[in-house]
Amino acid sequence: MFDPKLKEALSRVQKPGRYTGGEPGSVYKNKDEVDVRFAFCFPDTYEVGMSFLGEKILYELLNSHENWWCERAFMPWLDMKAEMERLSLPLYTMESKDPLTAFDAVGFTLQYELSYTNILAMLDLAGIPFYSKDRDESWPLIVAGGPCACNSEPIADFFDVVQLGEGENQLPGICAEIEKAKKEGGVSKKELLLRIAKIPGVYIPAFYDIEYYEDGRVKSITPNEPGIPAVITKAIIKNLNDFAPPTNFVVPMVGAIQDRASVEVLRGCVRGCRFCQAGFLYRPMRQRDASLLNKAAQDLCANTGYEELSLSSLSTSDHSQLEELLDDLNEWAPKEHVSLSLPSLRMDNFSQSLIEKTTKVRKSGLTFAAEAGTQRLRDVINKNVTWDEIEKTCSLAFANGYTSVKLYFMMGLPTETSEDIEGIAALGQQVVNRYYANPGKPKGKGVTVTVSVSCFVPKPFTHFQWEPQDTVEELQEKQRRLVASVKTKKISLNWHDARTSFLEGVLARGDRRLSRVIEEAYRRGCTLDSWAEHFDFDKWMEVFRDCSLDPAFYANRRRSYEEVLPWDHLDYGVSKDFLKKESLRAGEGVVTPNCRQSCSGCGAARWKGGVCVERA
Repeated sequence: MFDPKLKEALSRVQKPGRYTGGEPGSVYKNKDEVDVRFAFCFPDTYEVGMSFLGEKILYELLNSHENWWCERAFMPWLDMKAEMERLSLPLYTMESKDPLTAFDAVGFTLQYELSYTNILAMLDLAGIPFYSKDRDESWPLIVAGGPCACNSEPIADFFDVVQLGEGENQLPGICAEIEKAKKEGGVSKKELLLRIAKIPGVYIPAFYDIEYYEDGRVKSITPNEPGIPAVITKAIIKNLNDFAPPTNFVVPMVGAIQDRASVEVLRGCVRGCRFCQAGFLYRPMRQRDASLLNKAAQDLCANTGYEELSLSSLSTSDHSQLEELLDDLNEWAPKEHVSLSLPSLRMDNFSQSLIEKTTKVRKSGLTFAAEAGTQRLRDVINKNVTWDEIEKTCSLAFANGYTSVKLYFMMGLPTETSEDIEGIAALGQQVVNRYYANPGKPKGKGVTVTVSVSCFVPKPFTHFQWEPQDTVEELQEKQRRLVASVKTKKISLNWHDARTSFLEGVLARGDRRLSRVIEEAYRRGCTLDSWAEHFDFDKWMEVFRDCSLDPAFYANRRRSYEEVLPWDHLDYGVSKDFLKKESLRAGEGVVTPNCRQSCSGCGAARWKGGVCVERA
C-alpha cells in the first residue's frame, strides 16, 4: 500500500515509473523474517542505475541468502526531489518503500566522481547525517565500493566502510558481521567496524589519520587503531567460474540507458593502456569458461525476455574462447531472436568470423577506440594499434555492408602536440576515404564516421597518475583546433565539456580536505553534475575559493615520484615502482607488450590467478 504522500508526489512528477518499483525480477521478502537489510544505492537516476551490471550481480548474490534482503534506491530527478522535500517524504527503497533509516547498511557504488554530491543529496533526503563521526549505532552503516573507491579520500569522511576491489566476497562478509553483531546485541559501532576491518580489502577511513605539509601535499597516512594495517590490499576473486553471472535481472519499467541482457565474460585486461584505470584496478585478467557463459546467457534471456545479449568486459575480443562461445550462443540465440553484441572490440583482433557470428539476427553498431590521432601518441599511451590495423578493420566492416563507424579518441594526453590533435581529424578522413575506396560499397549510400573526443583525466593507479591535467583553457583551444581540422560533413564530431573533465580530475586525485568542498557545493545546489543542463562550473569554483582550496593544485600540478599520494595506503596490486617505470617508458614513446605476450612485472601475479597463471 503506497504512502498517501508518495501517491501525491508521484502524481506531480514526470516519469513516475522511476519511483514505483514492482518491476519483473524484483525480490520481495518479509522484512520481519530477515536478519540483515541492505539498501543498494546508485547515486544517479533510475535510467542510469538500472544499466549498471554490478548492481544486478550484488542484488542477486545478497538476495540468495534466505535471511538477507537487498533492495534498491536511486537519486530522484529534481522534480521528485522537490516533492519529497515539500512533503517530508524520506528517500525509500523500490521494493519495500521503507526509508533508508530502516536498513542495517546503506551501500553506494562509486562509479563517477561527478556523482559525489548526489550521495549527499540521497543521505540528506533520508535524514542521515553526512559524516561518519556524527553517526552512532542507531544509524545504518554507510558503505562504499566501486572503481572510485581506489581514491575515496575526497568522500572518505562520509563513509563508515569502503570496499577495495571486488565485492562478491566482501559484501557478504560485511552482512555476516552485521548479522552476528545484531544477534549478540549491544555491540558498539567501533567494535563492529574493528571486526569488519578484518575482512580482506575493507578500508575503514576513521581508523587513519592524515597529516599535510604547509603547501598542501600529504605528509603521512597512519593507522590510529592497534592491529589496523598501514596498507589495505584490494580483494579479488581468483577464479571467476566460482561466481556464475546473474541469471535474473530486474527488468526496468522506465527504459534504462542500456536495457539489454548482459553477461560479464571476463574481468581485468591484458593490454596495459597507460591511461586506463580500470585495466589496472581489475588485474589480473580472468575469464569465465565458455560453457558457463553460454548457460548463464541462455537462462538470463529466458528469464527476462530480452532480445539483445551483450558480452561485457573491458576487452571482450581478448577472451581466449570467444569463437567457441559465439558458436555455442548461435546454437540457440537466432531461434529465440536474440541478437549478440560485443561492445568492447579491439581493432587488432577484429575478424570476418566475428562479424558473421554476431550479425545472424541483426547488426549492432561498430565502435572502436583509436584513442590518439598519431602513431607517436598511440605509442606513448601504449595503445598498440597501428594505422594498418585501423585500415584493415574499417575495410572489413565496409566490405560487410556497414556504412557507419564510431571512433573514440582522447585529447589532453601527455606529450600531445598540435599535430596529434590535427591527426584525429586526419585519421577520420582516412577512414572516410577507405569507405569510398571499397569496390563493394552499397550504391547510393554515403558513410558516417562519428568521432567522439573526451578530455583526458589522469587517474590514480595508472602510469599517468603523476601527470598534470591540461587546463580548461588548453582543452578548449584544442577543441577549436580539432573543429577547424575537420573538412568534411562525412565526419560527425562530438566532444566533452572540458570543465566537467577538469572537476573530474580534481576529485579523482583529491584528498580528504575536499569533503567540505563537496558538502558546501551540495548545500549551494550542486547535484546531478553529470547532466550537462544541471552542471554549474562557476558555482563549484566559487565554493573552492570560499573554502580556500585551489582546484588546480589537484588537477594541473605535476607530482613528483617521491610525493606521498592521497591513495598510497590503498593497494590494488599494481606496484608503484612498475607505474613509475611505465611512466618513464611513456615519456620515451616505448611500448610494452600485453600480458599474454610477455609479463611486465606489474605485481598482479601475487594473486596466482588469471592470465598470470596462464603465463606461468
